[in-house]
Amino acid sequence: MESTPPFIREIADFLRTLAEIEAPPVSIEMPFSYFFFSKQRLIIHCIPFNQGLTEILPDTCVNVSDAWAAMGIKVVHIWEDVWRTKNEVVQSRLRSLFGRSYRIPARLTEVRRIDKPTLDAFLKINHLQVSTTAKYKYGLFLPHRYFRVLEKWTKKPDFSFLRPEPSSLLVAVASFSGGKNIPRNSQTYRSFELIRFANVLDATVVGGLDKLLKAFIKEVHPDDIMTYADRDWSNGQSYERLGFERLGTTPPQTFLVNPNTFEREYATPESKLENAVKVYNSGNIKYLLDLLKYPK
Repeated sequence: MESTPPFIREIADFLRTLAEIEAPPVSIEMPFSYFFFSKQRLIIHCIPFNQGLTEILPDTCVNVSDAWAAMGIKVVHIWEDVWRTKNEVVQSRLRSLFGRSYRIPARLTEVRRIDKPTLDAFLKINHLQVSTTAKYKYGLFLPHRYFRVLEKWTKKPDFSFLRPEPSSLLVAVASFSGGKNIPRNSQTYRSFELIRFANVLDATVVGGLDKLLKAFIKEVHPDDIMTYADRDWSNGQSYERLGFERLGTTPPQTFLVNPNTFEREYATPESKLENAVKVYNSGNIKYLLDLLKYPK
């Protein structure tokens, strides 16, 4: 349709390369265009910046996610600015949702500590969010002797990450905070946060997060590890499969976005982003891995 924003058309065209777009099982009022996929039990909700942003209230995305979740359907919210500025990462994550990412067995990889420049460079290319300060930084490296598993990979990653180890490829990273003493269950826990995890673009390291968690636990001996799942993309099931317990949800976060340049930043009193509109994401799901109760 001529009135359909180019952003919506682009996403629809990309999604059709992954699966057939279908009619949803029921009709739920949605503020923007969305696409349904029955096999994946998935809704892709697309939020453009050229129309209707006055309809976005703090709980708009949360209510959409909750309405479909009640029917066992996951919602992914894709904002136009994220599509424009992180297009390769968005496409990579969508391919993963449809089982189209390249699979690398974690058992073939080696865990090593990495430095901040390596972590930051990897996350800049392979993660939707910016890197943050972290005390503990780990990477999964695929040794050269196993590069044969990459032979059928038509879209290989940026091999600049072979530095400083020319005989291996960095395929996933995880970062963790320092420890804090937290009172819980009538005792004091030494608690840490899993801050970031990312696979290399267009790949899934099968068992990768589990392997990185075990390396961190073996080295640091935390009593628990907490983390957050971004509700714009995740329903948290991947954490639950690893033994994390869902504690609850956080309120939607407020951002400022320039609809012309697609710059985005957190809305704070210090924000100076010009010509910005206020938007709200879906918030996060908070998770805890209690290692005193359930040793890993």
